[in-house]
Amino acid sequence: MLSRTADNLFWLARYVERAEYLARILEATQRLTAMPLAYIGTTNEWASAVATAGCANAFFEAYEEANEETVTEFLAFSTANPSSIRSCFEVARANARAVRTALTGEMWDAINGTWLELQRYGNGPNSREEFGRFLRWVQESSLRYDGSAYRTMLRNDSYWFSRLGVFLERADNTARILDVKYHVLLPAHEPVGGPLDYFQWTSILRSVSALTAYHWVYRESLKPWLIADLLILNNQMPRSLASCYENLVRYLDHISHSYGRQGEAQRHARTVQTRLENSRMDEIFQHGLHEFIGEFVADNNRLGAEITQQYLA
Repeated sequence: MLSRTADNLFWLARYVERAEYLARILEATQRLTAMPLAYIGTTNEWASAVATAGCANAFFEAYEEANEETVTEFLAFSTANPSSIRSCFEVARANARAVRTALTGEMWDAINGTWLELQRYGNGPNSREEFGRFLRWVQESSLRYDGSAYRTMLRNDSYWFSRLGVFLERADNTARILDVKYHVLLPAHEPVGGPLDYFQWTSILRSVSALTAYHWVYRESLKPWLIADLLILNNQMPRSLASCYENLVRYLDHISHSYGRQGEAQRHARTVQTRLENSRMDEIFQHGLHEFIGEFVADNNRLGAEITQQYLA
């Protein structure tokens, strides 16, 4: 496969996954801000949404205040933000057009149909209710594309590079959600791992579709260290860091076997996977959750750079 084709497939999958992630963050934030202050405290949830999206610096260069209007415009519809939902779908479609013959008809219909439907929203819905429906549509569009890829693609290098994009992006997103939750939303007087507001923790689990899974696995009330355990170490949870790296190692190994050689990307992915497998939640908290996640995000970015250098450059 040409490196250019692999690169387009890799980034097509990443941008579709990123659009869904942004929709989940905005939906969780909208739900939280609808609660009385007595339930959610005095933290600025809209500022935390921008921080979770990883574009706080760019946001505050363009806006003075993080509120519902500015954050939803910037993260959902801004053409000046390369990571807005609109920009993600635009770049995803451009990548899809570049590799049209590598996609199945169902995949092309999913991403092209999403882009055409997006045009109907113009600069955004006119009400909170309409915006909520828009966010659900974004998530459904991402699931439609992902499902069409899973159910129709030949299991060859095209599929494997696409899956690498999905799981690399998903690992980064889950790590950022956890980090911001503990260090932006956490009240200054509250110790990490201490009692926190139920509705905030519910929102973070909803944002990764893990609320039901949490109760199935732990069968008790929400506890910060168990939520972190679910989203970091539990490989049964498809958005956990452990699950993402299990899949990254699998697909990198498929590529290496197909191409007849391994490289730094395979070695680094296995190193991160082994560290996750050998970690325990009490040790992570003792070392510092923020430090652990910071190291993970750096390692995940490094893996992306190594995949690019090894296969996509």
